[in-house]
Amino acid sequence: MISLFPYRTIAPFLLRKHSPVGYRIYRYFAKRQIAPFLEAFAEGIDGRVWLIGIDEFPASGYAHTAVLTRYGRVRKMPNLSAALVAKNRVNYAGKSLRYRLAHPRNFRYRGPSGIRAVLIDDIVTTGATLREAYTVLRDSGVEVLFALTLADARE
Repeated sequence: MISLFPYRTIAPFLLRKHSPVGYRIYRYFAKRQIAPFLEAFAEGIDGRVWLIGIDEFPASGYAHTAVLTRYGRVRKMPNLSAALVAKNRVNYAGKSLRYRLAHPRNFRYRGPSGIRAVLIDDIVTTGATLREAYTVLRDSGVEVLFALTLADARE
């Protein structure tokens, strides 16, 4: 798992994701941070690697992970839209690892098998969501190379 920032350094921006300016903030981070990182990574790979956003379900008018995968995609790394969606709409904000483990997201993968992918999310707090998403993708025949998040809140 790779995080581009410690959470505390960009928290004021990430906390605006459910506000009218949230879409523009996430688009900015995707274009200025995620895309350049993935472009550098893509130089060293052969073939295609898909970007899969964790739970691209619209909330507050848009799906924030969908913005990250759409504007973060690069030539060899297209996004696979809404391929990994949670069946359980549980809200993890401010919840403990124990709570998160007791209330899994129950992801459903609706994409091709036999592909390579990078998981995309905005914040890693406990790692429970990333582990669950990884397991579902692996069991669906997807080779997950790594997870990429904007911020790591595990301080």
